[in-house]
Amino acid sequence: MSETPSKSSLTLIVSCPDDVGIVAAVCQFIAERGGSLLESNQHTDIDQGWFFLRNVIDGNTLSVDQQTFCEEFAPLAARFTMDWYLRDNSTPRSVVIMASQASHCLADLLHRWKSEELNCTIPCVISNHENLRSMVEWHDIPFHHVPVPREGKSEAFARTSELIEHYQADTIVLARYMQIIPPSLCQAYAGRLINIHHSFLPSFIGANPYQKAYDRGVKLIGATCHYVTEDLDEGPIIEQDVIRVSHSCDKDDMVRLGRDVERSALSRGLRYHLEDRVIVRGNKTVVFTP
Repeated sequence: MSETPSKSSLTLIVSCPDDVGIVAAVCQFIAERGGSLLESNQHTDIDQGWFFLRNVIDGNTLSVDQQTFCEEFAPLAARFTMDWYLRDNSTPRSVVIMASQASHCLADLLHRWKSEELNCTIPCVISNHENLRSMVEWHDIPFHHVPVPREGKSEAFARTSELIEHYQADTIVLARYMQIIPPSLCQAYAGRLINIHHSFLPSFIGANPYQKAYDRGVKLIGATCHYVTEDLDEGPIIEQDVIRVSHSCDKDDMVRLGRDVERSALSRGLRYHLEDRVIVRGNKTVVFTP
């Protein structure tokens, strides 16, 4: 069953070694406290012997508050050696967006945020160029221009980190931000730093993927939404999308067509992240799509 979480719902995420009775124990625990499930997802990675669970609980039916739920759930979690958390869906995540000169991904996210498709706040946008300022400020969102010169990148990213901390970002989205993120920022926001790469990874890692795709004569181009790690374009993949091209397409056609899949892959990937549908294990993800 699948239902959009209400404002009074809680999402329980569990990742642990596979064992008999996990689902029964969790469901019994929730039922004993009057909890009604709005959505329930489970997956077992048989090769790794690892279990994943996502339950959305109707907060109106629970007989205990969130703190008490967590305190009482802790012994059960210890019994099955769970990595777990419980999140109140009425508190939207704070998402700082970073962009360079291309506007299509940023514009799409701002539209979806404005139309309440994305359950988040956007406290600011950070860019290493000025050209997107008017679009961002039209949405009444603060715009911060932080140039990233060839000499002095460390100072630029120190300023960027200050802004991210100031706005208390929970998640950072690189909406075609064309700079390599320093290791310190990757580590500080591991699992919360999302990028859109304009190719179907692992093909065409790095710069100029459309040119590489054109030179290779591919028949499909794509985009990959993934978590950022210190290894360029090799982080855990959240979402991918593709579109067919032909011999008649030149590089500009590929860029034009590619923008559509970039937008769709990024918006879906961010939505899955915001709704706690993505569980990372190693360099792979389990994504419970709606």
